[in-house]
Parts: sequence; C-alpha cells; structure tokens
Amino acid sequence: MRILGVDPGLCITGYGVIETGPRSFKLLEAGVIRTSAKEKIDARVAKIYEGLKSLVEEFKPEALVLEQLYSHYKHPTTAILMGHARGVICLLAKQYGIKLAGYSATRVKKAVTGAGHASKYQMQRMVQNIFNMRSVPDPADIADALALAVAHVHMSGKEGIARIR
Repeated sequence: MRILGVDPGLCITGYGVIETGPRSFKLLEAGVIRTSAKEKIDARVAKIYEGLKSLVEEFKPEALVLEQLYSHYKHPTTAILMGHARGVICLLAKQYGIKLAGYSATRVKKAVTGAGHASKYQMQRMVQNIFNMRSVPDPADIADALALAVAHVHMSGKEGIARIR
C-alpha cells in the first residue's frame, strides 16, 4: 500500500510517500513545498496543489493522510491560513479518488514514538530510525508528514480511520 502523508502549511508543506509491506516501511519520496509570504494566496495554494498533484500522479497513493486542524484561541489566523492549504489538499484527494484520513498530532506522536507529547526532535529521530536515514529529516515538516503516513498504517488497522470533517 502506498500512503502520502502531508503536513499542511501555507509557507511550508511537508510530504512523504511511503510503501508498506509485511512489517516494513519503504520511503519512496519526501520533501517540502515552499511558498513565499510575498506571493498572493491564490498563487501559494496553486503551488501546493500542483506540487502534490505531481506526486499523486507519479506515485499513485491509495491514502492521503493529513494532520487534523488544531487552533489555539489566541492564534485563529494560523488555523485560517492552514485551512487554505488543507482545502486544496482535500480537493486533490477527491479529484484522484484517494482515501483521505486525518489524525491529531497527539495521536500521531503516540503511534510513532509511544508518547503523545513527544518533542519535534524525538519525532525526527524516530522517523530517522524507522526509515534508516543517515540524518534526521530536516525541516521537521518532512518528519511530521512521514510520521502521519506511518501512524496511518498503525491506526487504520486497529482503531479505524479518522475521517476528515
């Protein structure tokens, strides 16, 4: 099974494509799509859409996994901006008939590291170990995207898939 994990962000969108087998994970591609705050919003979401579209067309994932939207009441603008990126990603999944799943950051951390409040660095190190990488994925958005894909494998078999709302 091929899974595309996406850590959505308007400035940096991390992605990771993995393939699962019996008790194994294989890293196919990982990276980030960057946009500039100087660009207009339509250009930024188009860049995210086109970047992920090329990955979908090349790797043909069966599932696309996003981090659930979380917003602190003190920073509502952050959620709104992330919502723009999430919207085009959800649209892409629908257009290509890809199953869409989402998990909270805490659930992903628990599934990957065993601790729901693991640090960014702990997540990076665990992802490095899972995929036998020479160094920690940098920026952390890559590790987050790969962790989403790995967590989906663990959680979809045990707890069912958390649907995006």
